[in-house]
Amino acid sequence: MLPDDPFPGPVLRWFEARAKPGRGDDLAKKFATTSVDVVRDQAGNIGHFHGREVAGHGDVLVFASVWTSLDAIKERFGDAWQSSYLPAGYDDLIAECSVRHFDLASGWPQP
Repeated sequence: MLPDDPFPGPVLRWFEARAKPGRGDDLAKKFATTSVDVVRDQAGNIGHFHGREVAGHGDVLVFASVWTSLDAIKERFGDAWQSSYLPAGYDDLIAECSVRHFDLASGWPQP
């Protein structure tokens, strides 16, 4: 971690995607396999989860990963850390997507 890192962690990386029509199940399977492989056992990753919207058509899915720091995210995803990382095969499944990062430490009351 760099001493001037304003977000020393933990940091949530929130990837949200709208599946192309009829491709929600396929995208859910990719999240459970390929997306997990992107973060599992990576330095600084301390967890992940994925899910699907419960209202609407079920075509919005999320993949979230928790990292020890913003620097850990930058190390894993490089200069494009603020962009959606799409492994091979995702373009055929996703109509639109975004990625956001959240400072988890500031979201909790301090004792």
